[in-house]
Amino acid sequence: QVQLAESGGGLVQPGGSLRLPCTASGFIFSRYSMAWYRQAPGKERELVAIIMSGGSTNYADSVKGRFTISRDNAKNTVYLQMNSLKPEDTAVYYCNAKWAGVIEYWGQGTQVTVSS
Repeated sequence: QVQLAESGGGLVQPGGSLRLPCTASGFIFSRYSMAWYRQAPGKERELVAIIMSGGSTNYADSVKGRFTISRDNAKNTVYLQMNSLKPEDTAVYYCNAKWAGVIEYWGQGTQVTVSS
């Protein structure tokens, strides 16, 4: 059974930091590209960051220089380190796994709220 379990969300003040882990099970994690998406109220889901099976990464322009995606294949876990958080980063953050553009899995999401 495939599972993607996100955690680490919560309430943080502007300028603060959070780290979101996503632990995977039920598939060969190292072969999949892993990504973080987010969806704010009233907005479409958007790609935040992606890390390929080989380790290359890409980021949305809005988070470049502030967020870092990484993976630990030994722990079947992908991380999103979020620094210098802004109120506009408030959203539900979703973990995504994709293989060859054919197979795709989603986590249930974790809420991140940036507010003073």
